[in-house]
Amino acid sequence: MKLNVRQIRKRRIYSPEFKREIVSSFESGKFSVGQLKKLYGVASTQIYAWIYKYSTFNEKNIQVVEMKDSQFKKLQELEKKVKDLERVVGQKQIQIDFLEKMIDIAKTELDIDIKKNFSTPQSTGSKNTKSN
Repeated sequence: MKLNVRQIRKRRIYSPEFKREIVSSFESGKFSVGQLKKLYGVASTQIYAWIYKYSTFNEKNIQVVEMKDSQFKKLQELEKKVKDLERVVGQKQIQIDFLEKMIDIAKTELDIDIKKNFSTPQSTGSKNTKSN
């Protein structure tokens, strides 16, 4: 004889105050969605729905992206590296401008052509010498 056993689905109803408390915990940065899921036993999709509904910062139809600490630190390091590289490029550009100005001054005032003249034949280089 077979028993007809159905599993009863549990449906929990949460108060708006509880939902807002979860959202404020997320927004303050105290907990991530994953941590709130484990802490309260609520599905992460449900927490995201509450964030979209009750959040003061997040608007509807805008995706919430959660970053882990290591990803955030990596992003900060990369931003710092970009700023440093931009600074170095700026310094190099100043040096290039300075040297080009010096070449122009040398040409106009001293009548010296520092830039390589394309019509000048290339040198053959040094010949190999025989060693004893």
